[in-house]
Amino acid sequence: MGKTAAVGTAVAVCAAVGVAVVLARRRSRREAELLGAAEADRKRRAAAVIEEVESSLATPTALLRSIADAMVTEMERGLRGDIHAQLKMLISYVDNLPTGDEHGLFYALDLGGTNFRVLRVQLGGREKRVVKQQYEEVSIPPHLMVGTSMELFDFIAAALAKFVDSEGEDFHLPEGRQRELGFTFSFPVNQTSISSGTLIKWTKGFSVNGMVGEDVVSELSKAMERQGLDMKVTALVNDTVGTLAGGRYMDNDVVAAVILGTGTNAAYVEHANAIPKWTGLLPKSGNMVINTEWGSFKSDKLPLSEYDKAMDFESLNPGEQIYEKLISGMYLGEIVRRILLKLAHDASLFGDVVPPKLEQPFVLRTPDMSAMHHDSSHDLKILGAKLKDIVGVADTSLEVRYITRHICDLVAERGARLAAAGIYSILKKVGRDKVPTNGSKMPRTVIALDGGLYEHYKKFSSCVEATLTDLLGEEASSSVVAKLANDGSGIGAALLAASHSQYAEVD
Repeated sequence: MGKTAAVGTAVAVCAAVGVAVVLARRRSRREAELLGAAEADRKRRAAAVIEEVESSLATPTALLRSIADAMVTEMERGLRGDIHAQLKMLISYVDNLPTGDEHGLFYALDLGGTNFRVLRVQLGGREKRVVKQQYEEVSIPPHLMVGTSMELFDFIAAALAKFVDSEGEDFHLPEGRQRELGFTFSFPVNQTSISSGTLIKWTKGFSVNGMVGEDVVSELSKAMERQGLDMKVTALVNDTVGTLAGGRYMDNDVVAAVILGTGTNAAYVEHANAIPKWTGLLPKSGNMVINTEWGSFKSDKLPLSEYDKAMDFESLNPGEQIYEKLISGMYLGEIVRRILLKLAHDASLFGDVVPPKLEQPFVLRTPDMSAMHHDSSHDLKILGAKLKDIVGVADTSLEVRYITRHICDLVAERGARLAAAGIYSILKKVGRDKVPTNGSKMPRTVIALDGGLYEHYKKFSSCVEATLTDLLGEEASSSVVAKLANDGSGIGAALLAASHSQYAEVD
């Protein structure tokens, strides 16, 4: 009896264990199924977000053509002086671009941010070109950026005077001549002549008292006098116009300059008789350089996503500089961050908790985006390290890395293709967008490009060039060249001082 009871108990225990094992297996299978379903759902949600992003950032060639047409229309409105035109089409008063014949010693001052640069160049005419150049960069103390105009310009003039004192024997100023300076001033200015213009407003963190409405050349000239520096400002130029001048000096076929950097702008050579708002005598050259200020372009044709609209709404200048916010280095990384944040919220891209650092506006900069986009390693190791540094997620799956790179690709491609549409619009405006119908050969046409975005983000610049070729067509594109004009604006200002020199007629 005892034996039977013991056996029965053992059987019962075994049965119970068996049931428990079966239940445990079922539970783990169910958990696995639930986990699998959750993972499948997460992937479905991620795919839905990505599909929506792809759709909202799409730039088919037909759309780019219609955007270019809209830009040409706005250019024409701006040239007529229409106060509602989105493109201001500012007259630069530069009608003599450098030819290569310039010779002599010229200076440039480039003020456009927290640093300014002073530069000198010895020009040797068509044969010797740039014989020698030197430059120095100076940081502006923060208190001078919000002080008085006298304090700021006295500081700049003192640095310029010190730079002039270091002029070596390689630089020669003909006896009895005054030194001449090209002044690159990259703030909004109402230009009134080649060497005068009044400040419209400060940007980039500057808020200097008593300057708005004042002639910036006059302020600098008075400061140079106070320093005992005998120097005349012969050209006041915007950085994009300076890049055009520098580009033309190196290549006589340059017709336009485009800046693709932190911000964006374009300048080009227009026929003076195609500028209805020009009221003075037509320049001898028959041409005038126009500063388009194209960053302010906006149109319902532009492919704006929910991420762009939210970024614009939260910006310091909502509703303004829309084109710039789609294509420039200041904003591309931020657009990527906003899309990744949406994926983190809606599809748990980085796990169940949204990384707090990803919530910070502008934490993802465009140089970081470029590094991630260019990662060609099999496991995207560089991209993973960037996500760890920027987002604070130590361990990301290969899938997450591939998704991140795809988002970088989508945002960069849209920006580059829209930038190409802008360049195409300028070519259309000056009639260099197609082969002449009369059978004559299309002239060689060069676009000088400058800016860190174009220079360093290779996938971006390659896409700009490929899209421009696509828009122009094979035959016309064979005559159009996109050329990097590295640091064109600095030497460009000195070259414009030379081409607008008070001694130009004497020489």
